Amino acid sequence: MTEVHALSATELLAEFRTRSLSPLEVIRALIERIERLGPEINAVGDTYFDEALAHAREAERRYGGDGTDARPLEGLPLAVKDELELAGKRTTFGSLLFEDVISESTDPVVERLVDAGAIVHARTLAPEFSVAFWTHSRLWGVTRNPWNREFDVGGSSGGSAASLAAGFTPLALGTDIGGSVRVPASCCGVVGYIGPRGRFPVAPPYNLDHWSNTGPMTRTVGDCALLADAMAGAHPVDHVSLPAPPALGVPSPDVAGLRIGVTFDFGDWPVASSVREAVADSVDALRAAGAIVEEIDLVVERELVRVASDAHHALIFGRDCAALISGREEQACAYTRWWVDSLASPPDPLVGLRAEAEIQRRVDDALSRCDALLGPAMCIPAFAAGVDHTVEPLVLDGVELDTFHDICPTEIFNVASSCPVLAVPAGRDPLGVPIGIQVVGRTYDDPTVFRIGAALEHARPWPRVAHLG
Repeated sequence: MTEVHALSATELLAEFRTRSLSPLEVIRALIERIERLGPEINAVGDTYFDEALAHAREAERRYGGDGTDARPLEGLPLAVKDELELAGKRTTFGSLLFEDVISESTDPVVERLVDAGAIVHARTLAPEFSVAFWTHSRLWGVTRNPWNREFDVGGSSGGSAASLAAGFTPLALGTDIGGSVRVPASCCGVVGYIGPRGRFPVAPPYNLDHWSNTGPMTRTVGDCALLADAMAGAHPVDHVSLPAPPALGVPSPDVAGLRIGVTFDFGDWPVASSVREAVADSVDALRAAGAIVEEIDLVVERELVRVASDAHHALIFGRDCAALISGREEQACAYTRWWVDSLASPPDPLVGLRAEAEIQRRVDDALSRCDALLGPAMCIPAFAAGVDHTVEPLVLDGVELDTFHDICPTEIFNVASSCPVLAVPAGRDPLGVPIGIQVVGRTYDDPTVFRIGAALEHARPWPRVAHLG
């Protein structure tokens, strides 16, 4: 029998409805696991265990009688990234500068999920201000990969990904402005999703940033669809948010006849051999399932992405971070200072917009020839834990790489923000670290990426939870 901490959200809901398992039993089991094993991974920050137990008792009451009082996510534990605000709780953003700051409002997605019955029991850790593709900070220390403690969990939603892989939660939330959902999903062997722009509401002012997204993170494709359905829809604080589309429901693994283009390196990215092999294995699985998969000519140079990224982030994200640390730079992490300094002399905004338009044109051209794209989420399996690669350069095959621009082709699809993107596990590096891939859909075609993700999960099931003892 599957242990409680490894059950999927959809399995938990089925258990709740038949009274085979109660929300209170689940919360107690997760609390015990976090208290016993949490320090080993360091993925969880603040916890709300007493409140979670009270909400679980209320969920049990709602499942009583004929169960009609139960809401769509009733009783499901949810871990929330320490960037998404909770009214009356502190939101540290991974920074000493916010160690004692209490939020006055709740993020619209969190509010929506709580209203649907989810129970927030824990905060998950992130790098300072979510600026890095790793997860460690002066405030919280180093978060370690549940599959191999010598490795990092990716960033910036690394605590959410690690909490899923460690069995601390069945559902989690991340944010993504350059890959911050998909990169940690890849590093930790879980599922992460960013919807097309407007699919999920984003709190101001980042709803005005078309690269910015709040994304569901889970251990299964079905759970990701469940969470995405609950998150979607217009919200009054985000005028960019869209009405909810038809529900994804339970994604079908049927991909027979789908045309899928695959790229191993986006034409210009230095990709490790283990990552290439994982992409190739996914191609074989999809072909065996009846999809038509062919390598596609999609070239998006790193320099083109760098120009777009530097110009874009200098306008909102970089300015925001610079203002937050101004006069208190000595309290900020070295990588935050490096990142702010790197944006001090950005490309002309018009040059950046032209680069964005060119990236979008190339992606659109590729998707005009197929139903979806497949490619790596990261060029390497994972970083070493606790290393600041703005101080200690990352070297791959003898070449020094910029970890902000050279190893995560995820940013391509923050530019092409109308594309839905699902990250799913694709294999393992010889050191045991998971490897993930991105499945990219046409404009606002969410169902297709979930079909492909479901097909990969069906053909090559991945382990849900790392063995921590």
